[in-house]
Amino acid sequence: MRNIKLTIEYDGSSYHGWQYQKNALSVQEVLAKAIKKLTGESIMPDGAGRTDAGVHAYGQVASFMTNSSIPAEKFTPALNSYLPESVSIIESKEVESNFHARFSAKGKHYRYIIINRPQRSALWATRAWHIRETLDFEEMCKAASYFEGHHSFKAFCAAGHNVKTFDRTIFYSQWHRDGDFLIYDTKGNGFLYNMVRIMVGTMIDIGRGRYEAEIIAEAIKNEQRNAIGVTAPPAGLYMVEVFY
Repeated sequence: MRNIKLTIEYDGSSYHGWQYQKNALSVQEVLAKAIKKLTGESIMPDGAGRTDAGVHAYGQVASFMTNSSIPAEKFTPALNSYLPESVSIIESKEVESNFHARFSAKGKHYRYIIINRPQRSALWATRAWHIRETLDFEEMCKAASYFEGHHSFKAFCAAGHNVKTFDRTIFYSQWHRDGDFLIYDTKGNGFLYNMVRIMVGTMIDIGRGRYEAEIIAEAIKNEQRNAIGVTAPPAGLYMVEVFY
């Protein structure tokens, strides 16, 4: 048996997230079908993260065991010939048998994109969060800094989680502006259910003047989800990279 690691890019607009579901189309399902067509094997590949419905990826990682003799690097063009245009294998390579896309991961990089202008975008409708009003960008940058470090992020976790501990370490949390686009990047050793979207939603409410930036520190300390802002929509969120 060989262990194949895939780096995958996808537009999540048409999918009900990464993880296979019986009654909805997922990225994991279309990838499994492509592997079946290519190798003849019924394989459910393991993913590094369970991105939600509508969330995108530049660098999702999956791994699977196979008896196929296809050269590792050839899985990239071969699988792409079976995958829809919204999913693309960027790289494929053989890895050690104990590698697991999820359990071997040391951290992840997520990005959130906002288009901040009065008019909606035809091109970015499913790929960014459109916010019309002017935002206090400096206050949002200040708020982002409060996330860095090792904290309990219970206040930034949505209901429906299955985790036992809420402690995570965020080692990068910054906004930058590119014309009408406000782009947030965060890197950490792990993220809770809807954590990045809640972080972004709270910072947008800070940018709108509904809260002071210091509410981030208070929420981390008090661990109260209902004391902070909205959950940002999934369309603006991207899994950029998984660290091993």
